[in-house]
Amino acid sequence: MPIGVPKVPFLIPGDDEGTWVDVYNILYRQRILFISGEISGEAANQIMGIIVYLTIEDNTKKQNLLVNSHGGSVPGGLSIYDMMQSVKPQIHTTALGGVASMASLILVGGRTTKRTAFPHARVMIHQPATGFFMAPAGDLAMEVGLMREIREIITRIYAVKTGKPFAVIWADMERDLFMSATEAKAYGIIDFVEDYRIIDFV
Repeated sequence: MPIGVPKVPFLIPGDDEGTWVDVYNILYRQRILFISGEISGEAANQIMGIIVYLTIEDNTKKQNLLVNSHGGSVPGGLSIYDMMQSVKPQIHTTALGGVASMASLILVGGRTTKRTAFPHARVMIHQPATGFFMAPAGDLAMEVGLMREIREIITRIYAVKTGKPFAVIWADMERDLFMSATEAKAYGIIDFVEDYRIIDFV
């Protein structure tokens, strides 16, 4: 039987007794953020809101973003990426489980030298997909043009962040390119593969 989101006691300053709050809220207070499941517009707004709030609260402390997601919304993923680049705190990213599509763009968007993955994490990149299946020819033509523009933007980001040539990234994104943690490191998406030491989240 599912237990839902675990709750832990938290003592709010000024209160005599602890209040039970969900564990993610406590972790957010420690600057440990999670991206899991589908990256929807709503999920992107929540993550961006937390990043901005923590930046306002203290812009000298790093933020740790743990990613375990198959991807999702292209605008949502790009908005998270843009927010990560625009705030003063360092954003450290860590891959857990499976990190695919737009989630891998967020992973590569972490602070260079501070992007990691656990040994059994898998990373996948590919070209953005269109939402049209049956559409008027005019709409389809506009969609193709827009998706090519978006693909160029995403390819350029990967090229800058990995150091690989634009043409290599473009060709590799023609199909789903799955990588082990070690392969993702060689590709330049991450900087280190974790060795099961305790990660310094502080």
